[in-house]
Amino acid sequence: MADPLPALFEPPPGIEVPLEMLAACHGRIERQCATLRRLVLHLTRHGADPEARTAAANVMRYFDTSAVHHHADEEADLFPALIESMAGSDAACLREMIQGLKSDHRALEAAWDRLRRVLERIAAGEGVPLAADDVEALAGLYERHIEREETELLPMAARLLSEEELARIGRAMRERRGA
Repeated sequence: MADPLPALFEPPPGIEVPLEMLAACHGRIERQCATLRRLVLHLTRHGADPEARTAAANVMRYFDTSAVHHHADEEADLFPALIESMAGSDAACLREMIQGLKSDHRALEAAWDRLRRVLERIAAGEGVPLAADDVEALAGLYERHIEREETELLPMAARLLSEEELARIGRAMRERRGA
């Protein structure tokens, strides 16, 4: 019997497992940040060639849709569910963590807005530079944010949220995506 396909070829987690889907999204965000880092050097060597324009358009499409949905999934559904699960106990630590993650989202959105304006011009074929500092600002913010979510937020959610609550979050994620 042939060996099963490696994990690389397994379908990504779906909305029916919302915490796993959020974690998988982190990997996609990291890949988009890696593309941005490569694009900085590519532009200095090749300008806004077809490959650079395609990369810029793909990164914009990802951060304009999936990243927006990811933040909304957390802020509209996951964070409130976690706070509700802590009712009757000291939720100060949880509230502080959630407020910090929401602040991260606003900083990420601002960093993305700055980069997006440049990427839009690159996707249109303009030979403009992509500042490595701006790319590193976004990528570094995401690295720290993802680390906190994966080491603190998602494990806490897995412990505290019921199957019913996770199913409700999954339904909300599906609706947000029009699925």
